[in-house]
Amino acid sequence: MQYQNDYEKMTKMPVEKLIIRLGLPTTISMLVTNIYNIADTYFVSQLGTSASGAVGIIFALMAVIQAFGFMLGHGAGSNISRRLGARKVEEAKIFASTSFFLAVGCGLLLLLFGIIFLTPLARLLGSTETILPYAKVYALFILLSAPAMTTSCVMNNILRYEGKAFYSMIGLVSGGVLNIFGDYLLIMKCHFGIAGAGISTAVSQYISACILLCPFLIRKTQSCFSLKYFTKKAAVIKSILFIGFPSMLRQGLASVSVMLLNVQAAVYGDAAIAAMSIASRVINLLFCVGIGIGQGFQPVSAFNYGAGLYSRVKKGAIFAFLFGTLLMGIFAVFGFAEAEPVVTIFRDDPAVVEIGTVALRAQCIALFFIPLTACASMLFQSVGEGKKASLMASLRSGVCFVPAILILPAFIGIRGIQYAQLFADVLSFMITLPLVIRFFKTLPQDKAEKC
Repeated sequence: MQYQNDYEKMTKMPVEKLIIRLGLPTTISMLVTNIYNIADTYFVSQLGTSASGAVGIIFALMAVIQAFGFMLGHGAGSNISRRLGARKVEEAKIFASTSFFLAVGCGLLLLLFGIIFLTPLARLLGSTETILPYAKVYALFILLSAPAMTTSCVMNNILRYEGKAFYSMIGLVSGGVLNIFGDYLLIMKCHFGIAGAGISTAVSQYISACILLCPFLIRKTQSCFSLKYFTKKAAVIKSILFIGFPSMLRQGLASVSVMLLNVQAAVYGDAAIAAMSIASRVINLLFCVGIGIGQGFQPVSAFNYGAGLYSRVKKGAIFAFLFGTLLMGIFAVFGFAEAEPVVTIFRDDPAVVEIGTVALRAQCIALFFIPLTACASMLFQSVGEGKKASLMASLRSGVCFVPAILILPAFIGIRGIQYAQLFADVLSFMITLPLVIRFFKTLPQDKAEKC
């Protein structure tokens, strides 16, 4: 009965209403997640510019850890949603269990190797000699929370792809709120320094993972986590990794782009690293609105593609693109106008404010171009087009950004660092648009129409 109700909701409810209904909890989750990332930046910035720079640098490490979780989560989620759309519930359980236990293993391996190579890892991420002591302390606690991060990414995405975004929101929001209070308590009241931010993040990650696990334990989902359904079959694992690889690529390249950004910014001192870190955190907060809408669209597209309702896939994609652009545009205008006071909130250092204000304004302009590329990658991933999704995922932080961040500073100095992301987003948009139009033209008729 529960499955039939879910099936009717995913295939009969107007796609606009369904996307907003699924996207709103996801957007709230991402907003709170980014707010507690910003809380780390704010509270740690009270300890000095070098400590503030350390948070921005280790953010790249968090992106690497989450990349593995997102790969397994999106890979499993897309397969699960399409199989539920095709009424193959037992197969969905196999993908859920396999991805979950793989995530546990990945988290433990990242924890082990990260701690063994802690110092060279911190240097690789872009630490200067003054930032290194802070980065190592913060990184230690981030690594300790790796298993919680990877499994949370899997559970979060499976819940979303099943249309249970509300449960996902509860888990992520709870962890985010706890992290903010933990930062305030451990840094401002207990004076634990940057270790307080690390402890708060690690504890909140494990609590969030436990909350996300609850819907599976109390059988509010169609899928489950059980060794009974775990499989070593190459076909299952390959499908999870192939479909999930764009997420790995997206997150991995985001981490690489942050590392390159830190290395290039280091030429101009700790103030430049701190400024770019602050600008990036603020943009990620605004960016998550567009991503939230796109992630609300993902289960709709995957489920209906599996059910053979291709017209709903196309209609949902167009709505997600346009609605996401509208929302991002509103935030972009506000962010551009208030860039200087926003940067000042995090670090009242004239050098940081000057560099950060220009960077934030440039990235606010880029927000108009992001929704299409982000939603296109999610569209191709949700319908099983792994190669196209990988191409889309590699554009913004890889194919377009890496040359920009390496070449532009050589010609226009620090302006090249501040404008590199804007350049990459505009170019990504121009590459993506014709590919999306072509995909729409090749979609077949709905299966129901052929009968």
